[in-house]
Amino acid sequence: MKGQVTKINFQNKVNPKSYFDIVKIEDLLTRDLDHDIGKNHLVNFYIIFFVYEGLGYHTIDFTDYKYKEGTVLLIRKDQIHKFFRSPNVKGYLLVFTEDFIISHLNKMEALKSMQLFNDSLSFPKIEFTNKEAFSDFTVLVKHLEQEYNVKDNFSIGITRSVLHIVITKLFRIKAQTNRFTERKKYMTQFLEFQKLVEEKCLQSKKVQFYAQEMGMSTKTINNIVKSVVNDTAKAYIDERAIMQIKRLLISTDLSIKEIAFSSGFSDPTNFYKYFKKFTASSPEVFRTAH
Repeated sequence: MKGQVTKINFQNKVNPKSYFDIVKIEDLLTRDLDHDIGKNHLVNFYIIFFVYEGLGYHTIDFTDYKYKEGTVLLIRKDQIHKFFRSPNVKGYLLVFTEDFIISHLNKMEALKSMQLFNDSLSFPKIEFTNKEAFSDFTVLVKHLEQEYNVKDNFSIGITRSVLHIVITKLFRIKAQTNRFTERKKYMTQFLEFQKLVEEKCLQSKKVQFYAQEMGMSTKTINNIVKSVVNDTAKAYIDERAIMQIKRLLISTDLSIKEIAFSSGFSDPTNFYKYFKKFTASSPEVFRTAH
């Protein structure tokens, strides 16, 4: 398959041994790159997009998010996003891999950190409304930039520690604004279900399938999903399936019929009905629009 969406791997040319990079947004928008950041592209790393001056828009998984001073956008691995060239914007991209976090934290703390980027658990946009908190956060990011430029035997360890504080600060803001609530009772089971759905939602969209895979009843699966994301298991499966179908539509040159078959539909007509039910758009219209 010939890809239409560029897939970007993590690469730090300045410090190849590091799995962390910090980039000024205004610099990135003027760089001569081997891909067009103004078009949809998929990343295999995590990004904290922090704006301290200016206005603009950024697209994450086909949704446009407006940003301004004090906005943080969270982009997780395997998401599709694109930049809009905003001449007055100033800010930072904190770019890192999962390994960068895991190598510093214990397994449970690393898992918790990654939940910040889980779009099923929380909204990907954060706004600093408190000036003092915004100032403190800006100082932390500036400190990351300073350590990044030191590059001695201690800088990577300090960078990991400061990044962990940055992530924890963002957790605090989400908790204060009710954008994220820790739900410990079923979180482990939900994350297992989520991983399974991400892997197999094009293969099966039936709750019974996942219940059997996890050795649970459909009632238990529904209770888990309801408790964590306040939705039914079926609705959650359909939501993730539609997102993956959207990615296929814009990231491959497969025909609509081929995408229908690869999405688990033996009849393209049913695929059309399914897609339109959740998007109010035909697959062709969506592909053309994006």
